Order: sequence, then C-alpha cells, then structure tokens
Amino acid sequence: MAKRKASNKASLKPVKKRAAVRSRARALRAPKAQSPAALRAIEAALAGIAHDIRTPLTGIVALAELLSASDLGPRERGWANAVKSGAEHLAALSSLIVDAVKADATGLVLRHEPFSPRALADAVGQALAARAGNKRLESKIVIAPDLPAMVSGDALRLRAALENLVDNAVKFTSDGVVTLTAAIEPATRGRLRLVFTVIDSGIGMSAADMKRLFRPFAQASEQIARRYGGAGLGLIFVKRIAKAMGGDLRVTSRPGAGSTFRFTALVASAAERRAGNGVRAKPARSLSLLCAEDNPYGRVVMNTILTQLGHTVDFVESGEAAVASASRGGYDAVLMDVTLSGLDGLEATRRIRALPGAAGQVTVIGISGRGEAAHQAAALAAGMNFYFVKPVSPAKMEQAFAGLGGRGD
Repeated sequence: MAKRKASNKASLKPVKKRAAVRSRARALRAPKAQSPAALRAIEAALAGIAHDIRTPLTGIVALAELLSASDLGPRERGWANAVKSGAEHLAALSSLIVDAVKADATGLVLRHEPFSPRALADAVGQALAARAGNKRLESKIVIAPDLPAMVSGDALRLRAALENLVDNAVKFTSDGVVTLTAAIEPATRGRLRLVFTVIDSGIGMSAADMKRLFRPFAQASEQIARRYGGAGLGLIFVKRIAKAMGGDLRVTSRPGAGSTFRFTALVASAAERRAGNGVRAKPARSLSLLCAEDNPYGRVVMNTILTQLGHTVDFVESGEAAVASASRGGYDAVLMDVTLSGLDGLEATRRIRALPGAAGQVTVIGISGRGEAAHQAAALAAGMNFYFVKPVSPAKMEQAFAGLGGRGD
C-alpha cells in the first residue's frame, strides 16, 4: 500500500508541473495591470525613440521634396516622390510605437482623418513596383476610376496593412506578376467600403495551410517558415486592423497557383481638399528666421531647407539662447524644437511671450516628434502659433510662412 501511495504521488508530479506551466502561460498571455506611472514612463521612453527616428526622416523628406522640385526628368522625379512618400510613412509608423503602449490598456484606437484613397493606392503601388523590380517580377496596379477624392479614416494603419500584404506577395513569388487593385463599394449607414486585393502568382497554399495563417507565430508550414523566414505575426495584425475598420481580410489560394488576399475597410465620406502645387521655385518674400535646434544634423537639414526657400536663418542650440536672441528683435519667425535639452521649447516660448514690445509677438513655430493632441494643446497654450510634427516638409513650412511679412514686402 505504501509503495502504491508513493507511486501515485510520483505520477502526480508531472501532472502538477504541466498544470503549473499552463497556469503560468495563461498569466503571461493575460493583460498585465500596469500602474499609471509605469505606463507613462514607458510611453515617455518610446516617445523619445520616436522623436529621434523622426529627426533624420525630416531631412530625407525635405531633401526629397526639394529634389523633386528641381530640374528632373519624369522618371527621376517619380523616384524622389517615392522616397519622400516612404519616409513620411515611416515617420507616421513611428507614432504607432507610442500607440502600442496605450493600446495595451485601451485597445486599438483608430484615427479619423481625411485622406485620398487614390493617393494611398498610388503610394502602395509604388512600393510594390520597387519591391517587385528588385526580384525581376512584373507588377500591376489597377485603381478604379470611381474612387472618391477624399474619405475619412485611418490612412496610416490602412497603408501599413496593405504594404504588409504586397511585401508578402513579392516574398512568396519567384516568377510572374503581383497585382494590386483598389475599388469602392457602397456600405450601410452612408459609409463606403474600400476594397483592396493583392494577387500573386507565387507558391500558393493548401486549405490546411490557410487555416494556420491567422494564428500568432505561425506560418503556412514549417518548410515555408524555414525557406522564407518571418515571425508569422504580420497577417494577424493586418486582419486585426481590417476588423477594427469594420472590414475583413480573406484569402483564396491553391498550391502552385498563387494567392489572392482581399482586404476591406469601412470609411466615411469627406470633403475634397485642394492639393497644393508643392514647393515654389522662388519664394514670395525673404524672411529673417531664428531656429532653436540642439541636434547638429537637424541644423544642417533646416539650413538646407530654409536657404533653398530663399530665407536667412540664425541658429541657436538651447532654449536660453533662443530667448536671448529673440529679445533683440529683428526676426519674422522663430522655429522652436519642442524637446530642447535644458530649457525646453515650451518654456522658451513662454519667456519669449513675456518679452516687451514686438519681440514678444514674434511668430513661433513649434517642431516636435510627438503628434499627440495633448502635446499640441500644450504647445499652443505656451504661445506657439503653429505646431508641426516631424518630418516637416518645405511645403508645410511655406504654408506657415505665407501670412508673415518679410523683407520682400
């Protein structure tokens, strides 16, 4: 009897161990309750990373825009515009780093901003053409002529989802063609349904493979995972984005006959906005500007942009120096980096606003890597006239300068 009891106890140990492992796994998968202070600290750290990413991207966007406005042929101008579009998208994606922390507690929060579905499809099509060209594949982009000029939705996440799909299509295709189509369908309650399909002539999948597609950390098969790599998380997020937008992601495929992914998303109608003509070759006026920027690379970029636009600029490296220079007057505007070390841009702006006379009324343009509404509100409350999120394009700067009187008046 004693031996039997000992045997039973021994046999229970693996069972208890497996139960403990399962319990631990459930605990790890469960949402962790973070204190508000811990979440704020994580968000601040990631926001700093996002800001650092956006600083060099400002240079890429600005130089690409200036390049496209120069004397280029149509093909080279298209390349410059593609570089600019890709850098802008990468900068926007950096904001999702901060969003990820918030989503851990609040769920995925979508933006509702006006955007052009045709311009979005064109941008994804350019990315597809570049990727396909690197593998000597043919690419086709078919955009329906009845796409509305403007809609309202989350263009950032929509583009991220579509670029994931075209990237996968190119990755799993060694010969043939990859096609992107964009169309529109009516939906209920006055909304519209955007329909994007990505069709490839690649390796295809079996029915069993497709069942595994939307499982975390899983690919269609172990052979595919070994050959093509990847974490197996991309399609999970694409489907999650589609569902959050009131749509879905569906796939049809046959082994050796390619795959078709159909991504749908609901959007609202939006009023059409007139697009600008880009950077003017010659400015309407020459301005005297003060720029507070503590990043050496940032100063080089800003100097290139502003002098190319026909303006003169003095640079300072700190908030204290910005206040001292502004107090002497003579500037049409101050470009203020919000995240200066020491005296930050917000406090420097408050001190400028406290200066007597015209010096205290100078236009202050805030530049930051943080795009949250709360940070913009804080900047405006401090006395800034404009708040631009990096990367800042020359065209956007000219819009801010448009109402300023300069030495050319």
